[in-house]
Amino acid sequence: MNKPQPRPHTHDVLIIGSGAAGMTAALQLADNYSIALLSKSSIKSGSTWYAQGGIAAVFDQQDSIESHVQDTLVAGAGLCHEDTVKYTVEHGPAAIRWLIDQGVAFTKCDNNSEYHLTQEGGHSHRRILHTADATGKEVSSSLADKVIQHNNIELFENHVIVDLITQADKSSSRIRCTGAYVLNTEEDNVCAFQAKVVILATGGASKAYLYTSNPDGASGDGIAVAWRRGCRVANMEFNQFHPTCLYHPNAKALLMTEALRGEGAYLRLENGERFMPRFHLKEELAPRDIVARAIDHEMKRLGSDCVYLDITHKSAEFIESHFPTVKAQCLSYGIDITKEPIPVVPAAHYTCGGIMVNKLGQTDLWNLYAIGETAFNGLHGANRMASNSLVECVVFGQAAASAIRETIDHIPAPEPARPWDESRVTHSDEDVIISHNWDELRRFMWDYVGIVRTQKRLERAKHRVELLQKEILEYYKNYKISRDLLELRNLVLVSELIIRCAKQRKESRGLHYTLDYPETSPIAKDTVMVPINFAAQNIIVNKE
Repeated sequence: MNKPQPRPHTHDVLIIGSGAAGMTAALQLADNYSIALLSKSSIKSGSTWYAQGGIAAVFDQQDSIESHVQDTLVAGAGLCHEDTVKYTVEHGPAAIRWLIDQGVAFTKCDNNSEYHLTQEGGHSHRRILHTADATGKEVSSSLADKVIQHNNIELFENHVIVDLITQADKSSSRIRCTGAYVLNTEEDNVCAFQAKVVILATGGASKAYLYTSNPDGASGDGIAVAWRRGCRVANMEFNQFHPTCLYHPNAKALLMTEALRGEGAYLRLENGERFMPRFHLKEELAPRDIVARAIDHEMKRLGSDCVYLDITHKSAEFIESHFPTVKAQCLSYGIDITKEPIPVVPAAHYTCGGIMVNKLGQTDLWNLYAIGETAFNGLHGANRMASNSLVECVVFGQAAASAIRETIDHIPAPEPARPWDESRVTHSDEDVIISHNWDELRRFMWDYVGIVRTQKRLERAKHRVELLQKEILEYYKNYKISRDLLELRNLVLVSELIIRCAKQRKESRGLHYTLDYPETSPIAKDTVMVPINFAAQNIIVNKE
């Protein structure tokens, strides 16, 4: 006998994702509207929590908006949308001040009057505000405290999106998004969440790769569900690999912050030789794609398992005051960073492409918004510059909220959605298939669609991903869903989009480097993927 259907949930706004972008939008809207905020696990478990380095904005008199814009454009390898870059950078200082108003305590200088600014790869000035080396934790905690205290925000932890709900709008020819089917992993049931407006703030898809700095939830859920409902995606071939993650058999997704290099750490080979001066004038502070590719080159040239990040030439007091979290994490694995270099390798870190949106976060589907890492707005181009991601979350969380406030009162309430039907599925006794498929996917994505690519490798990956999709679809149709199955279903779809975008780009640019086309084309062009069910009548992207 089937369990009774859980009651549907109805709110003004449904926000899926509880990182900096989702929480910003929630807090901006909650004074006037009822909000459902969904988190895959706990509210403090997403990528924001793990961001170490900081958040970039012009806060120094020696710096300028023009300089930050130019640095971002250079790092993006000619593919950034300049209007989006300017919008983000111009609104960056106000976004920082809003975070401070929410209780975020950024580190100040010794005189305690000005904020301490550090410098990271690609930046020409010190413009990174931070809270020691645990900025994301401070931002996430401060916003979460505000969210939990707000009477108009209903938080649903351990809820995973299954698919979006769409309906025909009676007053127009448009199809609109009216909610989502969501798996409650604690109670093991699927319920409908409905709202006038839906915001996807689900993060990126770096768990498609074997080695990643991201938490387990980075499975591309928002990108996948939006694609299935007819939204275009773009530039999925640009996967940023963070150059320095801890290389240790027992470490999992442990990032060695870029601020280490910003404060003078050197990259060395096993013999102690520095190698970055051979690759770029900015040496260790070159853009991330160049640093990651240099490390990959040296590891393959020498047959090494890793390279080394060395800050031992700084005093122990300096290291302790600037990097207490990194020092403690490394000590837990027997590495004293004040006395010995840190073994590091590149790892998948950030998805620069995503769901196509305009500067207000609007997607191709009416009343569906996407913000943060899950969205493609043109800010990052072919390579995200360090610490531009957190400021993007706040700026576009605020922009989407502003657009929603202008329209939501004129949007009719959605019609009741059909109950979730699982009457024809059974419990699987072969869940091992999920873990095997997950492992196979992440290994061939790492081997064939990684830092250095070829058309032959991409063809192999395409063939493998198509076989996996058939297996997973058959499994999804016949067995009761679980979080692992939903994430695998989404990851294999997003991996297909990454492969298709990579095959389509016949050049090397930014994060996409292919041995078959090593030169950069004189024409910079986005790679846009259009689904078969593209919601053409709903196009609102690139309009104000």
